[in-house]
Amino acid sequence: MNKSPFIYSNDNKRYYTLNYYNKNKYGKKIYKAVIDCGLTCPNIDGTKGVGGCIFCDGGSGYFTHSGLTVKSQLEREYERISQKYGPDAEFVAYFQANTNTYAPCSVLKELFYSALEFPNVCGLSIGTRADCLSDDIIGLLCDINEKTALTVELGMQSCHEETLKLINRCCTHKEFLEGYHKLKSKGIRVCLHIINGLPFETPEMMLKTAHEVAKMKPDAVKLQMLHVIKGTRLEKMYQNNEFKLLDRDEYIDIIVKQLETLPPETVIERITGDGDKSKLIAPMWSADKIAVLGGIDKKLAELDTWQGRLYTEK
Repeated sequence: MNKSPFIYSNDNKRYYTLNYYNKNKYGKKIYKAVIDCGLTCPNIDGTKGVGGCIFCDGGSGYFTHSGLTVKSQLEREYERISQKYGPDAEFVAYFQANTNTYAPCSVLKELFYSALEFPNVCGLSIGTRADCLSDDIIGLLCDINEKTALTVELGMQSCHEETLKLINRCCTHKEFLEGYHKLKSKGIRVCLHIINGLPFETPEMMLKTAHEVAKMKPDAVKLQMLHVIKGTRLEKMYQNNEFKLLDRDEYIDIIVKQLETLPPETVIERITGDGDKSKLIAPMWSADKIAVLGGIDKKLAELDTWQGRLYTEK
């Protein structure tokens, strides 16, 4: 395959990969050390709702070591990473499970600073909701942003209110935008999560979400196919044939169109997901990550297109 015409690439990729970003920022490959702080979520504990999002199973912390201190979890992650990549490997401490700004500021400060003090940690990535960003927490994030490379990951999922209600998000798109702009006004790097294949969404609706993301010009985006996980409310809907999942070719087509509309400077931190294979009900094709990634690369090359080709700044 010929070298990509895309400006932010040094290989065949026609989109701005996280690997390319890290190599340009740090001069080498950077890894992720996942952390579960045992926090909950406002649409789990009854503050805004109960049960969480219909697809949620433990806050997406599939690969974490829950129940341990941040330091103990990072020690385990360092052991895993260093065995494979050597003792000098650096990594981002990724606060992944549930809503990691949903606790008193004093508690969060202790958790985040514990990670900052750990050797080989070169940055923090904090997954949260846009409606859990009070002024004092924004202040804490600003302090951390001065000390290390910080990314706040926000679950947008969709721009469509009917979808957000259906999935029990308990956070409107307006609330999402308010939280996003709070972070951006302080110069904090933000990565948005969107999910393709949510129940009853058409390809046109998914592309509309990408257009809305493009208007926001985020630093980074994670794109993912909806996973039906065992034991979730989504599984019951799927088993009752209440909605249809995308097949692999449909997903690839949508991803290509979304990439074309996104700003070329937006880092694509994920373009397909890693679900817990032991709990994955559907789509089973998503478990073959290499085939999905290869399919996206092939489609982009066949169409001679790339990220941002149709993007127009407004």
